[in-house]
Amino acid sequence: MSLAFCGNENNSAAYNVDGGVLNNGCFLDALNVVPHVFLLFITFPILFIGWGSQSSKVHIHHSTWLHFPGHNLRWLLTFVLLFVLVCEIAEGIVSDGFSQSFHLHLYMPAALGFMAGITSIVYYHNIETSNFPKLLMALLIYWVLAFTMKTIKFAKYTEHGIGLRQLRYCITGLLVLLYGLLLAVEINVILGRRYMCFATPTEVKPPEDLQDLGVRFLQPFVNLLSKSTYWWMNKFITSAHKRPIDLKVIGKLPIAMRALTNYIKLRKEFEDQKRPLGAAPPGPKWIWQALRKAFGRPLILSIMFRVLADLLGFVGPLCISGIVHHISKDNRTIQQPMKLLGIYFISSKEFLENAYVLAVLLFFALLLQRTFLQASYYAAIETGINLRGAIQTKIYNKIMRMCTSNMSMGELTVAQICNLVAIDTNQLMWFFFLCPNLWAMPIQVSDHRGGDPALLPPGNQCLDRSDRHRCVGTGSVFRGHETLIFQLHASCFG
Repeated sequence: MSLAFCGNENNSAAYNVDGGVLNNGCFLDALNVVPHVFLLFITFPILFIGWGSQSSKVHIHHSTWLHFPGHNLRWLLTFVLLFVLVCEIAEGIVSDGFSQSFHLHLYMPAALGFMAGITSIVYYHNIETSNFPKLLMALLIYWVLAFTMKTIKFAKYTEHGIGLRQLRYCITGLLVLLYGLLLAVEINVILGRRYMCFATPTEVKPPEDLQDLGVRFLQPFVNLLSKSTYWWMNKFITSAHKRPIDLKVIGKLPIAMRALTNYIKLRKEFEDQKRPLGAAPPGPKWIWQALRKAFGRPLILSIMFRVLADLLGFVGPLCISGIVHHISKDNRTIQQPMKLLGIYFISSKEFLENAYVLAVLLFFALLLQRTFLQASYYAAIETGINLRGAIQTKIYNKIMRMCTSNMSMGELTVAQICNLVAIDTNQLMWFFFLCPNLWAMPIQVSDHRGGDPALLPPGNQCLDRSDRHRCVGTGSVFRGHETLIFQLHASCFG
């Protein structure tokens, strides 16, 4: 088959614009190429000429390195945008298989959009590390153009009766939403940093930790991609192959991860609960509430990541089942899709019946599942370590203020103090480590056993509500932690 942007069957009827330029599907796709070409031509000289010569001079400890407003949201929206563009490329390739000649307009604009999406986030990262927000004007213009062109395309699809049954219509609607949200994020940066349309821009100082060259643990300060892949640790990993890493190479911890900072946070939450009553509240309930308020948010985030990772575990078997089913000769049915605006439109069902599409979805699902699992482990482990450091600091401060008569009279022995510092705090840390597993347990059971309690191995039937007497072992674990919390409350906060 010959190669052409709009195809060359029917004597180039695809180039006919008698009904209007915007009523021709090929020209409508060509119109969406304009924003992507604009961004590529504008940003490439700045990236490779302006900063390329200084790439060796820009370090992660740059004194002006900070995050603009909506930093994480921009990265998340960009990841979703790239995934939707990959789906648009795949949809165009599958749709082009029903044509007599190659129609590049079905997937070339999406491919350029994918390149522009990667360029936009790389461009934004370089601007952010250099703290020069005025160069974000190029991204603002790009989001406006992309949002406008996609809106025109979506409106024309709606005008010609193309609806939700066609996959390209749904993808176009998602792209309109994503480009609109990215435009809103860009406007939020303008309002937050006031780098244009305002007489006095907002001056923002970088974090104090980044100005200290002794701090080399940069996980809280890097971008979202580097956080999820730990790319910033490449220097440590490569140096570890050459020589052993000592404490001097690791450097100091950030202020937010130090034991004293976490102790002050925990103490503040506990004191806030004492103020309405005017006295120290009895029982372990109050310290549980203090732990929840001081360290609950990262733990909830870890639980969310773990649940999402386990839900993605259902994607693998479904994709493999679809691949095995649809590559079978007995099950292959080719149905001619509908043709509107001079191009073919396929449905979501026809798209997901393609074995290559399912293979790509399987790859992305496994990649995302491992990313969520790693993020869940990191958040839970970091929170548990911060909790242990806070409680150990409190125990140490309490011991320093104790009278020696308490130990001489046998009220508190050295062994009890060692147990509190070493054993009990370590048990609480491990409780936070394993807490996400508790919430992921029902999903894992339904994933591996089909959700039937009768299929569980012996000793695990305590998940069945009708057999509660078998759950004594599980309940004793939580009662043990409650007793431990009560002991810590009596010894540290009493």
